[in-house]
Amino acid sequence: MEEMKLILIKPQEDIEVIAFYNEAVQLQHFAEARVITTNNDLRPANDDLSIIATIKKGMEAKRKDYLSPFQNHVKEVNEAYKTLMEPIEQADKITRNKILAFSAEQGRKRREAEAIEAEKMALARREAELKGGEITVDLTPVEKPEAVPDRIRGELGTSGQRDNWKWELVDINLIPMEYLMVNAGMLTPIVKASKGKIVIPGIRIFNEPIIAVNTR
Repeated sequence: MEEMKLILIKPQEDIEVIAFYNEAVQLQHFAEARVITTNNDLRPANDDLSIIATIKKGMEAKRKDYLSPFQNHVKEVNEAYKTLMEPIEQADKITRNKILAFSAEQGRKRREAEAIEAEKMALARREAELKGGEITVDLTPVEKPEAVPDRIRGELGTSGQRDNWKWELVDINLIPMEYLMVNAGMLTPIVKASKGKIVIPGIRIFNEPIIAVNTR
């Protein structure tokens, strides 16, 4: 397969783009000088809007022509790396999870041993109170696993646990208002489709007309 080469081309050196730009500059001057005081002034303004829309489409098409090969290449590289990176990502995830699981289990065993020792000490105090100071409870420390070090140092580097606080939703009705955000992606199409007929508490729905241009 023939190797594709991506060539960097400057838009400002493209004759077609420059032509679009120069025409756009003229249209900007016309727009700034335009005065609309009667209905008769609307037709030339409308014609300019049609020309503007055509130039915008042309400029956007050129922009996509410039970027498309690079964007496609970036997409292909990213897709390829999803597969290429999978083994190392899995190795990383599996190793991390096993270290965390070991650390959690060692911590659980140590807490359990400490709880047993505390219960034995409490029982010894009760016995001492009952028997005038005599203690027969075995207070030998419970064997517990060695504490996992905060930092693991090796020849190739160091690693260790650190806090990583997260959250999950329990009851949305209990969340303070400052932590809530309006779902604009859902709200906007609903408002547009309702054409002002819908009423949503806490939302002001209003019409702000825009100019729609259809070119021939």
